Amino acid sequence: MDPLSTGDPLRLGPYRLLGVLGAGGMGKVYLGRDGQGQPAALKVLRPELAHDQQMVQRFLREAQAAQAVTGKGVARVLGAQTEGGRQWIASEFLAGPTLDQAVRQYGPLPESAVRVLAGALAATLGDVHAAGLVHRDIKPSNIVLTSDGPRVIDFGIARPEHGLTLTSTGEAPATPGYGAPEQVLGQRTGPAGDIFALGAVLAYAASGRNAFTGGHVAAVQYEVVHGEPDLSAVPGALRQPLAYCLAKDPAARPAPAWLARALTPPRRPDLPWKNGPLAVEINQREEHARRLAEVPGVEVAGVPRRRLLGAFAAGGAVLLAGGGGALWWAVGGEEVNDGPQPWAAEPLSTYAPGTVPEPLWSRPDVASAKAPAPLAVRDVVVVAAPSGVLRAYGVTDGKHRWTSPPTATETGALEAPDGVVLVVASDGSLLALDAADGKQAWSVRGADAERLLAADDAAVYVLTGRGRIRAIDLEEHTVRWTAPAPVAITGAAVGAAAEDERLVLHGVDGRVAALETGRGGIAWGPRKQGGKALVPAVGDGTVYLGGSSLTALSLRSGAKKWREPGSGEDGFGAPAVSGGSLYIAQGGDLSVRRTKDGSEAWTLPMNLGKLSVAPPVTAGRSVWLADGEESENGISTADTRSGVLAWSYTPGTRGDWHLATADNRVFLLQAGTLTAMPVF
Repeated sequence: MDPLSTGDPLRLGPYRLLGVLGAGGMGKVYLGRDGQGQPAALKVLRPELAHDQQMVQRFLREAQAAQAVTGKGVARVLGAQTEGGRQWIASEFLAGPTLDQAVRQYGPLPESAVRVLAGALAATLGDVHAAGLVHRDIKPSNIVLTSDGPRVIDFGIARPEHGLTLTSTGEAPATPGYGAPEQVLGQRTGPAGDIFALGAVLAYAASGRNAFTGGHVAAVQYEVVHGEPDLSAVPGALRQPLAYCLAKDPAARPAPAWLARALTPPRRPDLPWKNGPLAVEINQREEHARRLAEVPGVEVAGVPRRRLLGAFAAGGAVLLAGGGGALWWAVGGEEVNDGPQPWAAEPLSTYAPGTVPEPLWSRPDVASAKAPAPLAVRDVVVVAAPSGVLRAYGVTDGKHRWTSPPTATETGALEAPDGVVLVVASDGSLLALDAADGKQAWSVRGADAERLLAADDAAVYVLTGRGRIRAIDLEEHTVRWTAPAPVAITGAAVGAAAEDERLVLHGVDGRVAALETGRGGIAWGPRKQGGKALVPAVGDGTVYLGGSSLTALSLRSGAKKWREPGSGEDGFGAPAVSGGSLYIAQGGDLSVRRTKDGSEAWTLPMNLGKLSVAPPVTAGRSVWLADGEESENGISTADTRSGVLAWSYTPGTRGDWHLATADNRVFLLQAGTLTAMPVF
């Protein structure tokens, strides 16, 4: 959770705001407390959308739909302001993991728990339908597990029972694999559509696998409409009732009450949210949430409230390894996951200006001289060793954890969404290594990969030996497409970022272009940007580019939003985006710009010897910037709150700097030495 910043309200209705849980395309979500000390999640429509009648109507519809359902199986709406001023919805604050998170972290639920889950969700859908509504987006990530059982969230695309599925531009009609066939086809969707989704949810909970799969979204939707669900991993006694739910014909699907009877649990079911590791995690998170809502300034069990906020954001050491829980609320169709990790460090409560804090740990001679930036994945940080292998070290203590098979270490490494480390083998194959032990999880032979470029939730994008761009599907482990590079690429020199169905490339020729990640066609560009091949920064549907100018473009269309000309020979370095601000090296200074228009927030002279091509790194309330190539000047750290220099770290060695950050640590790699530093 981030603290409130300039422009954030301090109070909404009866709620005093404590911090920012997350942000999305439609708005922000804040943690607040009312006069009785009860926590709430407040979803606020972005001010610039207040005059967009389509967005306002969608926001109003969500509030009305959620308020209409009064059953205990939904996240209760506590209040709303939808006319005049800021538009917001206050919801019950849920501090547990989603079903999706729980299954991925702890495995499929026992059969008896699936039966209890089926009964609870069937009862909730009965309440939704009795209110004259269809939820239309039942999926594992919209079900939060609490100590009192499962709760349904996100009524953002709910409709009256008589409504059609047709939506306005930008609204997804169904989550692939969970929306019913009639919903996929844009036909009238009634309560039976929610039953279809419930069947898919229960199949996932029971097996850990999706009932409908495919290499891309269109293939999944085709299977929903024309194929058969894969229930082979579902316990035998559950298959037939779930198959009824997943019938193509809405009229053939059962009513919620029938499903609850068909899946009646045993007298003493095994409930992971009541007993075991998942239950411990849920209880600890709920306790953190209760403490967060205490009256400001008052200590709870001897712990200052400010420290509790930090501990909640950082996770501390009390949570279970691999917890994966989260604070959840829907933000314009996006999931906000701001949960702490059990291996996270606790930020410094303060620092002495000009005094470098002691490193958390340091390991000399662990990386090769030409090693790329380290990669932090879960509880390990991975570096390229001199012997042509990757080595992983524990983020908490720097102890060696595992060594990979021989790889093309100079090509770098990327993290895939399922917690594996992607690397290139010496023969051009793509290898996926389990972050826990370094063992091979899967591989793609014949990938002809020369360098890793970027990865998103669906694919990893590589540069081939023939200078082409290739997309490799992360689920099917096959080549999706291969396309000519739209910009000039020389060796390792190219900046790449993948997000929201776009792969943005900044080439050595100073041109920028974006490919469609679904098929490899050019989405926009090439257009001249100038400068070196710098890594783009992406946030809120915008791509930010350094070079001869600092430029903001629409990620989808490439249309210019704003441009700030550079000065001097180098212009701007690679930008980093965080919390509505851009952090970027300009000449020898650190410049902070507002993302909305590029205007200057503050500039800090840093006397950089040479402009670094790597972007700054932001962590906590600090921003870290390395001096340029082969520098002895080291790392400068600034306070993002005040714009002043916190300290400079100059170990006295010479070599390129590479930085990475995760879970309240910054990892510094130079001259073969890997150092973990604290943040504030």
